[in-house]
Amino acid sequence: MRTVRRAALAALSMLALPACGDPSSPLDAGLDAGPAAADAATRLDAGPPPPPPSEPGRHLVTVLETRRIVPSAGLPAEAVAQTSNNNLDVIRFEGRVYFVFRTGPSHFASPEARLHLVSSDDEVTWRFERLYARATDLREPRFLALGGRLFLYLAELGTNRADFEPMGTLVSERGADGAWSDPVAVDGLANAIVWRTRNEPVAGVETPFMLAYFGGEMVYDFLPEPMLRVDLLTTTDGRAWVPYDPLHRTLYVGGASETDFSLDEAGRLVGVMRLEAGDATGFGSRVCHAEPGHLAEWTCHTDPKKYDSPLSFFHDGEHYLVGRRNVTEDGRYDLMGGERTLVTRALANQVAYRNAPKRCALWRHVASEDRFAFVLDLPSRGDTCFAGRLEGAAPDEVVLYNYTSDPEGPDVPWHVGQEGPTFIDRHVLRFTPR
Repeated sequence: MRTVRRAALAALSMLALPACGDPSSPLDAGLDAGPAAADAATRLDAGPPPPPPSEPGRHLVTVLETRRIVPSAGLPAEAVAQTSNNNLDVIRFEGRVYFVFRTGPSHFASPEARLHLVSSDDEVTWRFERLYARATDLREPRFLALGGRLFLYLAELGTNRADFEPMGTLVSERGADGAWSDPVAVDGLANAIVWRTRNEPVAGVETPFMLAYFGGEMVYDFLPEPMLRVDLLTTTDGRAWVPYDPLHRTLYVGGASETDFSLDEAGRLVGVMRLEAGDATGFGSRVCHAEPGHLAEWTCHTDPKKYDSPLSFFHDGEHYLVGRRNVTEDGRYDLMGGERTLVTRALANQVAYRNAPKRCALWRHVASEDRFAFVLDLPSRGDTCFAGRLEGAAPDEVVLYNYTSDPEGPDVPWHVGQEGPTFIDRHVLRFTPR
């Protein structure tokens, strides 16, 4: 059975047809992806549907500036950009901005993948810090500043472009002399993917958090009962991670993976989980919340949209989310088709999703309805959306780093963009009170 599912995934990853529902497709033969997929395919010629209406809350949000970072003349010669430049993170530490990005032949796993770490005092001219290369795929880099120390966590994966093979979480630390240590394995995270590391104030105390998911190798196995696990962890030294709440180490077990959250001034939590493998409630995302003092006890419901690569933050009274937008009429990931089993629904959802265009969007949590509302698209298309965030130069500004296919290029399906060139841009967003 595993071999059959891997063959299906291989067919998905190699799919080069611009339309779903074509019986000549190796995956679509005998699998009707449904009217949503057919509609997405039809619109490739007519152009994408318009974005949903913007629903601003406390702020009118505008993109003030966009600047290309990778590739650019300001990068050091050692930071050689390949065709695909995507997974990234960024942090401000001791007066400098540290920026790390993955580069490789394509979006998919490759032994040629590299992580370049650079830093800058102006985000224009960058100093080379370190190259990470291990003859396997590397991605999902995450910074954490802790007690005057700076850590970088890396995910090591396999080399099979048609598979997702977590092989371990590594950590590298910036020393007092500015040199970065060789990466070493983090105990207890052998097959985990670290999705976010962050500091949040809890009862007035700055607290480090890690959101990690286990069982990522099952995401594309199309199992009838996926058993991924999402944990909420904390640390005192950046190397040993323990449950934030020993009584509630695990937030969720099922088909969810990438997870992030933000806290408001009162300590209330709003979170989101990518529900790509599905569970009894459906596919898409889990929208969650938790109360102060109970941050590891999440209450969630399922949203049929999938906010890939979620980045959550709280700004001036609003919970915001940066995540991938599916460019179809209704934006849903879950086709919610008839009497299909979880496995056939998962396959149909994947086919339709890979054949639709994408954007990287800013969303706002509507507390009264416990949902995420569309605010705006960043300049983006094709293969896009894996954002990092910095505070801006002014209190009403937020800086986002994000990767994308050429925003001025053709509006290709996602799977086409994954094979082509991608770039990393820096965006300045202004949040003007309404």
